[in-house]
Amino acid sequence: QVQLAESGGGLVQAGGSLRLSCATSGRTSSFYVVGWFRQAPGKEREFVAAVIKGSTDSTVYADSVKGRFTISRDNAKNTVSLQMNSLSREDTAVYYCAARMTHDFYVSPNAYTFWGQGTQVTVSS
Repeated sequence: QVQLAESGGGLVQAGGSLRLSCATSGRTSSFYVVGWFRQAPGKEREFVAAVIKGSTDSTVYADSVKGRFTISRDNAKNTVSLQMNSLSREDTAVYYCAARMTHDFYVSPNAYTFWGQGTQVTVSS
């Protein structure tokens, strides 16, 4: 059974950085897409970033995090990381790792089969 587990969340001041990690029970390389989503209180879950399998992995980012967040995959460690810099209060949310195996990329959370439990990120002013 595939399991995803996030770590690295916490409390950080605005302008600071955090690095989230998603560990997979299976081979990370077997997933076509591994993505990060987030959900703030009272809001819908939204796409943040994804890494897409290919001869060379490609990455996709939401406009709100482009230039500040970096997603990367380490197949040897079966992890996908999200480096978050220049954090603001608007980044406060529960962050989820998600994965899908089929060869299509979507930003909708409904398209992802496997999910972690989430990790809280709180940015204080």
